[in-house]
Amino acid sequence: MKSQLRVGLIGCGAILQRRHLPEYLAHKDVVIVAVCDPNLERAQEVARQFGIPNAYETHQQLLHSGGIDAVSVCTLNHLHSSVSIEAMELGIHVLVEKPMATSLKEAEAMIRTAKEQNVFLMVGHNQRFMPAHRKAKDILQSGKLGKVLSFSTIFAHSGPEHWSIDGKNSWFFNQEHAFSGALGDLGIHKADLIHWLLEDSITEVSAFCSTLHKPTNVDDHSIILLKTASGTVGSLTASWTNYANEINATTLYCEKGTLKIGTDDRFGVIIEYSDGTKDYHEVGALQTNKTGEQHNSGVIHHFVDGILSGSGHEITGVDGYRALQTILAGMESQQLKKVVVIPELAEIN
Repeated sequence: MKSQLRVGLIGCGAILQRRHLPEYLAHKDVVIVAVCDPNLERAQEVARQFGIPNAYETHQQLLHSGGIDAVSVCTLNHLHSSVSIEAMELGIHVLVEKPMATSLKEAEAMIRTAKEQNVFLMVGHNQRFMPAHRKAKDILQSGKLGKVLSFSTIFAHSGPEHWSIDGKNSWFFNQEHAFSGALGDLGIHKADLIHWLLEDSITEVSAFCSTLHKPTNVDDHSIILLKTASGTVGSLTASWTNYANEINATTLYCEKGTLKIGTDDRFGVIIEYSDGTKDYHEVGALQTNKTGEQHNSGVIHHFVDGILSGSGHEITGVDGYRALQTILAGMESQQLKKVVVIPELAEIN
């Protein structure tokens, strides 16, 4: 069992600079040995600012530099699969940003490679680690609210131009690089969250994906309707057009009451029982994209500790695959104007 993890960081955009990098630096068992970015000056500036010894222009240079145990893949979405597979084929563990890939075929190849090379593949679905969501899952598992009958979940903010280092020129607005807009950026987080909270598979999807306001060829506002294997139904909204504020909230309507997550600034979780009584849980704020309001997401610590202990990770490639399935089904539903059925997931070999 290793006592320290030597890490390389691939892609020096906002998600790396604001989430991955500071969280790796805060972990006592991590040594960051290299960064890379197609914009070499950006990589060199990050390396200089944080005392990282090596800065490269290509991920190939970083991967073949030697002495790297694990990488964070924070590239453009369409490169997630190929870069991750290259790393895993060299015996390097991978934490890949969401969406893990842009097609199910790519995702399957990533899962197979991880198995073949006996390395860990984790997908950065950070919603699972937020204290409010973990508290909500504990409540659901206690059985005090009974079965979840329906739900609504929303993740919305003002768009990548207010988050991305490249502003209005962000690759998020380019379908070739991003493959999907708000649905693939924010909606995929909530698809994974619903899978995890309900411990249920999404089997049917119907969608309305629109470009309401942004000058882009991807969706900036999407609503998808979901049905699970057990019959629970609900809605998922992902939007880049909430200009006044950011919303990350979920409401679960259950047999014995309602569970609200992220609907109140003070109380992250509220239970409203059918008899009129209420429970309030002050569990900390949900993670936001606002500069200056970043919290430790828990993703990096879980990734590092899972490798060093050998115990693996809560969010696997298969989890990333399931979330991607939902988003792709939404995109297909919009294109075909019909309900899309998601087949039962077979074992990926």
